[in-house]
Amino acid sequence: MKMVIGGTFQGKLAYAKERYQITDGWIDGAVCEREALGTCKGVYHFHELIRNMIQDSKKDQSWITGAASQAEAFAAWLYEKNPEIVIVTNELGYGIVPMDQFDREYREMTGRICSALAKRSEEVVRVACGLGMVIKNAKETI
Repeated sequence: MKMVIGGTFQGKLAYAKERYQITDGWIDGAVCEREALGTCKGVYHFHELIRNMIQDSKKDQSWITGAASQAEAFAAWLYEKNPEIVIVTNELGYGIVPMDQFDREYREMTGRICSALAKRSEEVVRVACGLGMVIKNAKETI
């Protein structure tokens, strides 16, 4: 598993496509179903997938308040289903804390899920201005 993170409009997807040499097999997290994560090569707008999952779970009243355990369970499920996936996502934890309760829950859950996935990832890269900085590489030794 690999992650490419950064701010909005920083060139994350283009960077990921070039770095990992993946031109097809990408899905858009804003419009895909969770199950598609099991077979794709990469997902972009991953943070939007999380937003949709939270909204859907609230509709059917299955939302559980244990955010940490939910995040860990989702990360474990994704790693088991597709350990080679490349995840491209926005970092949401900077700036002003939203006033809206849903937006706070969404931001918190996205951070928790991405943290759990980063632990499992062999590589995590932060992209700013189209330039990547490797912040984790499990293959490198210290």
